[in-house]
Amino acid sequence: MNKPPALIEIDHVTFGYDASRTILADISLTFQRGKVTSILGGSGCGKTTLLRLIGGMAAANSGRVVFDGEPVNPRDRARMLRMRRRMGMLFQFGALFTDLTVFDNVAFPLREHTDLSVSMIRDIVLMKLNAVGLRGAAGLRISEVSGGMARRIALARAIALDPELIMYDEPFAGLDLISMGVAANLIRKLNDATGATSLVVSHDVPECMAISDHVILLAGGGRIVAQGTPAELMASADPETRQFVRGEPDGPVKFHYPAPTLAEDFGVAA
Repeated sequence: MNKPPALIEIDHVTFGYDASRTILADISLTFQRGKVTSILGGSGCGKTTLLRLIGGMAAANSGRVVFDGEPVNPRDRARMLRMRRRMGMLFQFGALFTDLTVFDNVAFPLREHTDLSVSMIRDIVLMKLNAVGLRGAAGLRISEVSGGMARRIALARAIALDPELIMYDEPFAGLDLISMGVAANLIRKLNDATGATSLVVSHDVPECMAISDHVILLAGGGRIVAQGTPAELMASADPETRQFVRGEPDGPVKFHYPAPTLAEDFGVAA
């Protein structure tokens, strides 16, 4: 049976944590196999929420999320465990186990989800660490590594089970320029070497434009503002797209989160 061309389909999905605030508003997207897709947008526009829906950590209020032809249903625990076995996640700031060594952090998913021998796990862990340039750091504790190294260790853990889908939540946050370049290069190289599908959630425009096949720009209220190749978004004449990709301070995107008037909050007569 032929696999569907898109690994992930987001079909008219609406989501909010409560009735008063919609995070994603009737969005439809597809994520193609083997591609690096970046999901850009300001804070609070629903980027990470989208990853949570794909990973089954939350359920859509309406619409469907489909992974490789199967609906993502957080209430079906057995199916979700099977699906997550095929997914890797690089959490924002790494989320490493601080009481474990670098080696044991990367070995953790292999020990939890496989019956591989100790020697096989050792070889896989060292190969994954070598892929991110940190085989020599295997014996260190997490407290002994830098922030950039920690992010690369988290990436080695995310690819330990050779997932078909790798999701990156703000992989460049808090990194210096060199570390950002290293991280971006690793995402692209690992995607091409493994044939995985990569979703990168970020607000770092240059890094994402350099490594992505496809870019999606979200805005407040969970709207899709634009999508296309990096070149198409960079050349866009749409004011909202132009403001975001060029980092312009003035434009349709406002600095202040929606709030009551100053007069209402401070009791000052209008």
